[in-house]
Amino acid sequence: MEFLGWLGFNPAELTGMWTLDVSVLGKALRTVAVYLFIAVLIRLAGARFLAQMNSLDLVVVLLLSNVVQNAIIGPDFSLIGGLLGAAILVAANAGLERLTLHWPWLSRGLRGRSRRLIDDGHIRWPEMHRAGITRAELESAVRHQGGMGLDAVDTVDLEPGGSLVVDLKDGREPITRAEFYAALEDLHKAIKAGKTTGTSEDEDEAAPDGTEGADPAK
Repeated sequence: MEFLGWLGFNPAELTGMWTLDVSVLGKALRTVAVYLFIAVLIRLAGARFLAQMNSLDLVVVLLLSNVVQNAIIGPDFSLIGGLLGAAILVAANAGLERLTLHWPWLSRGLRGRSRRLIDDGHIRWPEMHRAGITRAELESAVRHQGGMGLDAVDTVDLEPGGSLVVDLKDGREPITRAEFYAALEDLHKAIKAGKTTGTSEDEDEAAPDGTEGADPAK
């Protein structure tokens, strides 16, 4: 105990770690209320907030976590309170996910709907403005998915989860490693078949008695 005292350990801190300063119901209500409020805020911010997060969006996320921290923990700083809050958050998220499976209208309300930003190679600017995505952000997403530019794109959809699904035009899709090796194998077979055919033709042109190229007068 003297050693622990030398480290600055106070036995009362061990007891305080497991003592809730608020009721379990109060902790649950605080956590669920903040969870739902943040979910609504992200829904209002749009799927672009998840799809193309820039430096300003990152600042908002970092500050938001600090702003709502006190709203969740309240006057409680115990270890058990933090573990309880984490468990409530996970349970609330899992429960809400299950509810969205049974009630499609709830899923549409919380997640929104997919938006087609490019259709048949043409940018749909009204949808771009509603989603809050710029042309530069769209070009960056296309390049990350294998496209060389917007001229290679057939359709682009912004999914409710924030992902951009790019469908390239025919013949503009990037080749995969498996396709490359398959094409290389076909090329080797074609070259080998060409050599075999050329050798057979040379043998057919040669005379059977080995007198190829002999003087006809003799």
